[in-house]
Amino acid sequence: MITTLSWRSTRRLKPIKDFQRLTVSLRGGFERRKGCLIFSFTGQLDAYSEKQFTDFINDVFSANELPMVLDLSMIDFIDSSGLGAMVHTAKKCKKSKRSFVVVGNPRVIQTIKLVRLEKFLHLVPDLDTALNELAA
Repeated sequence: MITTLSWRSTRRLKPIKDFQRLTVSLRGGFERRKGCLIFSFTGQLDAYSEKQFTDFINDVFSANELPMVLDLSMIDFIDSSGLGAMVHTAKKCKKSKRSFVVVGNPRVIQTIKLVRLEKFLHLVPDLDTALNELAA
């Protein structure tokens, strides 16, 4: 069973065990692990969910200065709006001198590579690799 919480509850920065419903098609949550913030999402990152995705990340982003991991390994579909939201997040991290890594599944990786953003988004194949890169 998935517990539905308001994304504004992230201001307390307590790990969320269950995914929050951000939109009908996107759920997400975050946790702290190994000195990093890990955002995990499931569903579709598209034009319909991009604003909630960005608002959710920005809310947590402004409350701390930890390196960030976007775990998109459970994303079923991503479009240009989703890619734009990730680019915006990467730019914001770069501006604040915060490390940023994206984890993807084969579908997400293929989409990111198609538009040649794999280096800009610091794309890695799995969460362990992401955490190891940020710890180094």
